[in-house]
Amino acid sequence: MNLPRIPVLVLFGPTASGKTSLAGRLFSSDASSVFGPVARIISADSMQVYRGMNIGTAKPDADFLQKLPHHLIDIADPSQQFDAAQFVELADKACSEIFSRKKLPVICGGTAFYIKNFIFGLPVTPESDENVRNMLKEQAKTLGVQAMYQRLQAVDPERAAILHVNDEYRILRALEVYETTGKPLTSFMLKEEMRDLYDFYIFALERPRQELYERINLRVEQMMNDGLAEEFFSLIDQGYKQSDPGMQAIGYREFFMVQQQSGCDIKNVDLQQVAELIQSDSRKYAKKQMTFFKTVKQARWFNAQNEEEIIESIKEIISKYDFVR
Repeated sequence: MNLPRIPVLVLFGPTASGKTSLAGRLFSSDASSVFGPVARIISADSMQVYRGMNIGTAKPDADFLQKLPHHLIDIADPSQQFDAAQFVELADKACSEIFSRKKLPVICGGTAFYIKNFIFGLPVTPESDENVRNMLKEQAKTLGVQAMYQRLQAVDPERAAILHVNDEYRILRALEVYETTGKPLTSFMLKEEMRDLYDFYIFALERPRQELYERINLRVEQMMNDGLAEEFFSLIDQGYKQSDPGMQAIGYREFFMVQQQSGCDIKNVDLQQVAELIQSDSRKYAKKQMTFFKTVKQARWFNAQNEEEIIESIKEIISKYDFVR
């Protein structure tokens, strides 16, 4: 007997588009929320998984999480690698558990790579070759990760375009695939069909570019005012370093970049330069997010300010199921 498919609302949007605040207005336990506690959120943010990284990842605060529970937040240390395969596995478990309690699972976030893998399934890629991997690690030690990134740009420019120059783990993985198969990692494509485990309702938020960029700039200013530098220095004092996966996130890696440019001690970096670099990197990232997610043909795009249209569309979804509020 075939089990009923689980309904999943996917709420994607680039950084600073207003995804989290919208989810709160729709689904929190506040009396003023539109639908009340009919849903539970599964965070699709590759950096909110890390403990201790709150301000720079725009992680919802404790009060917000009390009113609207989130899954896949604060589940790893910044030194641990977390990837799309782990996300899909944990998101699958969360969706099943949420729906078993007659709640609507909502995948909400801006890591388009995670969301696409969740919707279409993980591509089948070659198994890791330890010998090739170790060879590439030794080359990275000798030549530097930036040289390895330049090599990746030559053999797999599409993959390189969505990675940061300091993301050593993913750069070396992509080079490893190329070395072992002679093919770029991006040639191992996602399927075009959505996974049949779920009934997907895919909503994507967009804003005019200049408006989005202004929101990004203001958000970074607020992060600095809220103590982002103190949060970063606390992570440094705990022993985390530039090579740790979490510390390569936008909002944290820029401290190291400014330090390298100036040659000063990490705790004496020019915070204004750091803020401006975070703003610049965030704007570039938002553009990449939109470009990458535009390839999801099944997505419905909404102006983030047009909440009435979003609300009406969600009402249609909720009316099909016996959710508990």
